[in-house]
Amino acid sequence: MPVESPEPLRDAASTSRSLWALLGILALLAVLAGGTVWFLTRFAAGGTEGSRGPVTAAGAAARIPFAGFADVTRTAGITFRHVNGAAGGKYLPETMGGGVAFFDFNADGRPDLLFINSTWWPEDPRSREGSQPTLALYRNETVPGGEPRFTDVTAGSGLDIPFYGMGVAIGDYDNDGLPDVYVTAVGLNHLFHNLGNGRFEDVTARAGVGGSPGQWSTAACWIDIDNDGDLDLLVANYVEWSPALDRAVNNQLAGVGHAYGRPWSYPGTLPRLYRNDGGGHFTDVSRTSGLEVRNPATGLPMAKSLAVAPIDLNNDGYIDFVVANDTVQNFVFTNRHDGTFAEVGVASGVAFDPYGQARGAMGIDAARFRNDSTLGIAIGNFANEMNALYVLRPATRDLLFTDEAVSEGLGPASSHLLKFGLFFFDYDLDGRLDVLTANGHLAEEIESIQPGVHYRQPAQLFWNAGGAAGPTFVPVDAAHSGADLARPLVGRGSAYADIDGDGDPDVVITQVNGPPVLFRNDQKLGNHWIRFQLIGHRSNRDAIGAWVNVRANGMTLSRQVMPTRSYLSQSELPITFGLGKATRVDEVTITWPGGRTQSVVGAKIDALNRIDER
Repeated sequence: MPVESPEPLRDAASTSRSLWALLGILALLAVLAGGTVWFLTRFAAGGTEGSRGPVTAAGAAARIPFAGFADVTRTAGITFRHVNGAAGGKYLPETMGGGVAFFDFNADGRPDLLFINSTWWPEDPRSREGSQPTLALYRNETVPGGEPRFTDVTAGSGLDIPFYGMGVAIGDYDNDGLPDVYVTAVGLNHLFHNLGNGRFEDVTARAGVGGSPGQWSTAACWIDIDNDGDLDLLVANYVEWSPALDRAVNNQLAGVGHAYGRPWSYPGTLPRLYRNDGGGHFTDVSRTSGLEVRNPATGLPMAKSLAVAPIDLNNDGYIDFVVANDTVQNFVFTNRHDGTFAEVGVASGVAFDPYGQARGAMGIDAARFRNDSTLGIAIGNFANEMNALYVLRPATRDLLFTDEAVSEGLGPASSHLLKFGLFFFDYDLDGRLDVLTANGHLAEEIESIQPGVHYRQPAQLFWNAGGAAGPTFVPVDAAHSGADLARPLVGRGSAYADIDGDGDPDVVITQVNGPPVLFRNDQKLGNHWIRFQLIGHRSNRDAIGAWVNVRANGMTLSRQVMPTRSYLSQSELPITFGLGKATRVDEVTITWPGGRTQSVVGAKIDALNRIDER
């Protein structure tokens, strides 16, 4: 439902849409001027789309705890640098960056790091000179409670091959106890089977999951769509793109010249769904799955997808999908239990903003953020477009969400930023899920064209105040998050994991054409915690899709086992519950994929509990 406003709104976003409609009429007479106006409206920050103005919560803000994040990238031994291949051609993929994954590739109990890299374009002489950019695998050698330490073990791992990588999905598709790696790309995607001992084998062709050479794939996720005990694979695609198409689009800006194209200048695409047949082989079931959405008037593909949230929306024991699309409507796919899906984005209220317009959706996550059965879907949108927070209340019978980003505090403060990575996590371990967004503009020229708008932008942290009085989410300033987290970046992918064994989630953010930043969580609030790593036996071994419910000190907490979140990235598999000052848990219940429940007795707090499916 639309958010009520006390008076008609004339913010920057609505103004930009009106200007663009006018420029469409004048385009043949003023191409350069039209491009410039589009750049200033679509790519400039400074508005509050759909906003009633910031909702103040002075009382909640006064209670924000100090929990500083420290940049430990260099001291931890991470020297990776993303390469986007930019050499003046202004190819659209250069703006999008790469993902990152926390995963325990060697099963030693410590989350390792995998950074996704791109490379030089074929016409660039650097593509034929010396060593080429590749993925980067870092083994975590941190002593519990000690200083973070990672070692680059890429060379000889089998991951050290050059291609234009984008996103990553981690999952044990053959249930052998070792996590495998799927990397999306501009061009053919790659599946790397984990052989153990730090070695991976490219099995893409044998598995049948490479896609086509002309595609541009972005998000991917491992999920068990049919609850048969093995992981299937969903791969989202962005737009139809090629260097030749970019040259034909030839986007120009007055005062700048050749510039990066806009998403609506490129045709939409279709996703791919691969069913796991066992034995290391997959079948492409995309055409029969119901995931291929076409414009009903033209029959052309509609998707321009950048992120996906796999989540059981209706509590039927089957994984559904929410897909974040850029400049076209978001999709919601509900699982029909027969290998097919129904698209209900418009009917569910998630397709558009509260005024019926599509936004530039980048990163996405879903969680029960109110410590009840309320489900929230958070989406990081473009500049001049607020974060979205689509909320499904417990009493709602139908699958109908309302965007509560304004009233819940997640919206207005985010409008001026261009959001990419976004996830829920409990950074202060108080039992309530907070939100972090990684931000950064697309065009370096924005600073010379639009004063006050920056290419590099700080991450934005929202503390979950509980919502008892005022909004649930309150922006955290640098005084409470630490100066390092407030430093401007060209943020793209983001993920979290407990890298040093102290129970709280640490964070990594990637930058386009630059180094990532690893943030150690230095909170020392004395809050307790409990962690769970689930091992499926009838379910997939990673237990992806399972839910863990914890009752403690009057709180009812619920978390899903799901590494896929944010933008092009994967967070750790173990799940963490902050317990605040609670010194014990009263009840722990696991709901495995398919709906089977299991009670856990004797779970230890301030520790990782490994639970086998019975």
